[in-house]
Amino acid sequence: MATKVKPNETIGDHLPILTWQVNRIMKNCQYKDDIKAEWVQWVTGDVKRTSLKSITQAQAKKIIMTQEGSTPVNKPSENWATFDKSNQKHRVILSCMYQAQWTVPSDKYGEIPDMERLSNFLKSDRSPVKKPLKDMQPFELEKVIAALNGIIKSIYK
Repeated sequence: MATKVKPNETIGDHLPILTWQVNRIMKNCQYKDDIKAEWVQWVTGDVKRTSLKSITQAQAKKIIMTQEGSTPVNKPSENWATFDKSNQKHRVILSCMYQAQWTVPSDKYGEIPDMERLSNFLKSDRSPVKKPLKDMQPFELEKVIAALNGIIKSIYK
């Protein structure tokens, strides 16, 4: 599949990266090779690839659009359940997770809250607020707590 960008320019899935794309990505990376390498690894899914010359125009377009905020990218590994231990409402959510049995085994602590499950819940249609925990306002955290309390009630009917 190819996308028209300019009258004489086509961005293709199998075409080699263009010079202007290399320059733009490097500028967005502040000309730091380690940052550039991470972007290449992210877009290719291959930790051994670090060169911009090894990616396609379509992959370069994806990097540029993500770097410049043109399109939202929800990475599956993006954790929306990052806690602030000094926030009382975050600690209440942790308590709710234990009560709802949203835990995973831990060698060191026995059981710990399942952060991946909470993160997936926050991203789902069942969540009353679709945003990362750390970005939520107190009233939004209250909505999440109410939803978790509903889950707890349904477990212990």
